[in-house]
Order: sequence, then structure tokens, then C-alpha cells
Amino acid sequence: MRPDGDRPGTTGTAGTAELHELLRGGPFHLALRAALAARGLPLHRVQHRLAARGIKVGVTSLSYWQQGARRPRHSESLRAVSALEEILDLPSGALLRLLADPLPAAGPARPAARSYRALVSVGAAVERLLAGMELPADGGLHSVGHHERVRIGPGGELRTRESQQIVRAHRDGVDRYLAVHHGDPGCDAARVRVTAYENCRTGRVRCHPEAGVVVAELLFDTRLRCGDTYVFGYGIEDATGGRSTEYVRGFSYAGGQYMLQVRFDEAALPVRCRRFARTGPHAPRTALHDLTPSGRHRAVHLVEQAVRRGILGIAWDWE
Repeated sequence: MRPDGDRPGTTGTAGTAELHELLRGGPFHLALRAALAARGLPLHRVQHRLAARGIKVGVTSLSYWQQGARRPRHSESLRAVSALEEILDLPSGALLRLLADPLPAAGPARPAARSYRALVSVGAAVERLLAGMELPADGGLHSVGHHERVRIGPGGELRTRESQQIVRAHRDGVDRYLAVHHGDPGCDAARVRVTAYENCRTGRVRCHPEAGVVVAELLFDTRLRCGDTYVFGYGIEDATGGRSTEYVRGFSYAGGQYMLQVRFDEAALPVRCRRFARTGPHAPRTALHDLTPSGRHRAVHLVEQAVRRGILGIAWDWE
């Protein structure tokens, strides 16, 4: 959680290694985020330290920089980044060098988020369900880490998926998260069950029967302040759809680490599994890589250290 005072944070070996890796290869916003976490400074204290050096940068701008929603470009912003290197005990030029890299293909004028219509074929149905949930478009959160486990049943159907997430608030007052589930063809959305099992409880649940979509509100046990991190977990039981051939996760925003594990029943083992990426629901699969089921649970997995906007997934062939 957010530190109470202006004092160095504690970072384990894994966190230090991640920071060094991000400082070598970027992207800028993830490197900045990791450096802030390692130093243990909340954004308002960083703002005060910059002000003491005669540099005026708002907390909102700092938050946008570490989200990847905006990129420092003007002279005063670049001066602030140089000062941040000193404040965060980083080598001179460590952050500025990352800003010298070309901008992502999306370009600076494009919004930081992608709509659900750009990510999933049922995006219009998802957006209709989200419209009444009284949350800003990004929920006030960005992902630090997301571990997801999917279990495929003996008939090849998606039976359950469990998620454990680490998020960070980039505005005050955030107290919930919206989970979206899109079942396979034939899914009976009314029979899908959502269970909150760690640091949250289930709130409103809405479904779109024709699209096989469920949106569930997960209420946190506390109200977050800007910069706070939070860990929570939930599960979804389905088993109402037909034979599954892939599992995908859409990312509206760039974020932290994502791990997906798919476990198959011994009565229904695929003949081939592959990880893939997509820029949109109808775009071709790219970054294909074969995966071999292993272990007692006949599982395959993918790990992405720093997700980009778009789609990641695992697909499998039954015969």
C-alpha cells in the first residue's frame, strides 16, 4: 500500500531486477512507475520535491506519465524528468534516454485506451453493460500484475477461470473493479457465476444473453487513494458454452505483467497449442509460438512482462 511518509520504500530482489530491466529497455512509463515504487514516494511528495527545484508539474501529469496516457515532450516536462532521475536515485539520463525512443505507432494524439469494440467482437454489448456502472472509462486503475488460470472440462468446455490482480489507483476514491466475461458460443450468461474470494465482494452483475457477456462489479474492502496498490482475486464459473478453442484477454491500456495458464482435462487433450497476439478481434494472429502441455495438470501458459494495448491469447486444436 501507499507509504505514509517521505521515506525510501523497500524493494526485493525481483523488484530491483525489474527496475534495471525497464531502465535498459523501457518503455518509459513502466520504468518511471517501477522507480517510483522502488523509492516509495507518493506522487504528491514527488510534486513537492519538484516544486522545491522550481519545477511545476501537477500530480495528474505525473500520474499520466507513469500510466503511459501521456508522454513528457515539452522543455519544462523534460526538465522535470531530469529532476526525477535525481529524486528517484537513478543514473543521470536513465529516464530521458527512454524518451528518445520513437513513439508507439498509436501516436501522441490517440487516446491512451482502446474501446471494447476495438478489442472484442461483442464490444458493443460490453459497452452497453458498462454504461450504467457509474465508473470512468478506465475505472481509475491500471494493472501492475494479472495472473489468470483457466480450466477446460472433459467436454472441451471452458469451466472456470480464476484471476488474481494487482492494481494501482491513479485517482483518489477508487473502490471497485469491473470484470468482463465473454463465454464461448452457446454460453448461457444467466447461469454464469461470479465469486469474489480475496479482498473484494461481488456487487452488481449484469448480463447480455444474446452476446453471452457478463459484467460483474467487484467492490474493494477499502477506498484507494492515488498511488495506492491493491491485490484482489475472483473466479468465474461457466461450463455453459460449447467446445472451446481459445482463450483471449483484451487490454485497453498498456500495463504490467500478465500470466495466463490454461489447464486441460485428461479426457480432452488438444493436439496443438499456440500463444498469439492480435491488434483487434478481426485482425490476423501474430507472434505465434507453439506451447506444449506439461505437468500433472496438462497445462500451457504464457507470460508477458509488459502488456501492450491489444489482445493476447492461447489457442488450441482438438484434432
